[in-house]
Amino acid sequence: MALVKYGGGIIQMSGSIGGNTFARNRFGNYMRSRTKPVNPNSSRQMAAKTIIMFLAEQWRESPMTDTIRTAWQTYADSVDWLNKLGETVKLTGFNMFMRANSSLLHAGGVIVTAAPTDLGLPPGDPLFAVTGSAASQELSIVFDPLFDWNMIDLGWMLVDMGLPQSPSRNFFGGPYRVAGSIEGDTATPPTSPQVLTAPFTLVEGQKVWCRASIIEADGRVSTKFGAAPFAVSA
Repeated sequence: MALVKYGGGIIQMSGSIGGNTFARNRFGNYMRSRTKPVNPNSSRQMAAKTIIMFLAEQWRESPMTDTIRTAWQTYADSVDWLNKLGETVKLTGFNMFMRANSSLLHAGGVIVTAAPTDLGLPPGDPLFAVTGSAASQELSIVFDPLFDWNMIDLGWMLVDMGLPQSPSRNFFGGPYRVAGSIEGDTATPPTSPQVLTAPFTLVEGQKVWCRASIIEADGRVSTKFGAAPFAVSA
């Protein structure tokens, strides 16, 4: 890995070109050789690809209409997004439709075709925290029970767990795997904490990062927000 200082017209670079990957961490810009991961075509990968293909087809099929697709574009135009360089950009209506519904399907919900009329993203939960036990192989999820998603039908919190790391590790960028979801309920909202089965094996002393997103009933999905990493207990 080499540190890089840009100049002469290039001030920032992120991504891969010609076998080299450009990125940035707390020490500055750096460049490393790009490694192409092996694609094992696991059951999880195949399931994710199936969801994407299904939604891409749904975008073109009934009950979707030009009016509905335009409404998704209106929603997309209302939301600022940051790209890899930290620049503010706008997603397309198709991007937002795919993002909303892939999150819903991963959480266990059903797709929404009507675009959200509330032009914004849900906020993240500042109380979100996770612990995990090697004995139970479960994650304990703490959240704010007064958030909207928790008190409505078809609202969700979707939780991802990162691949466990050495206790000496201080940074983590992935990979993550869906751990599960917590479903809101108008009549009987779930109480905090809730328990999910860990998708990776938990070993005492390992360090684990988790993240989550909030999904509203109308398909609005928050950006991913993280919990402080935890050490796996016995």
